[in-house]
Amino acid sequence: MLERTIRAIAGAFILISLLLGYYVNINWYWFTAFVGLNLLQSSFTKWCLMEDILNKFVFKREKAV
Repeated sequence: MLERTIRAIAGAFILISLLLGYYVNINWYWFTAFVGLNLLQSSFTKWCLMEDILNKFVFKREKAV
């Protein structure tokens, strides 16, 4: 469930920033690049900031005893 949520958020961020870049200001494309670079780095490092944020506030995991 967490991975699907992360993918959905990343996809929404990319689509929204593309629309904002086209209709509002071209500088929104930098946000698109930021999301893409974060997806790329997380594939190599296995660390994702959005995962940490969701784990802290939404998907509160129980700690193993």
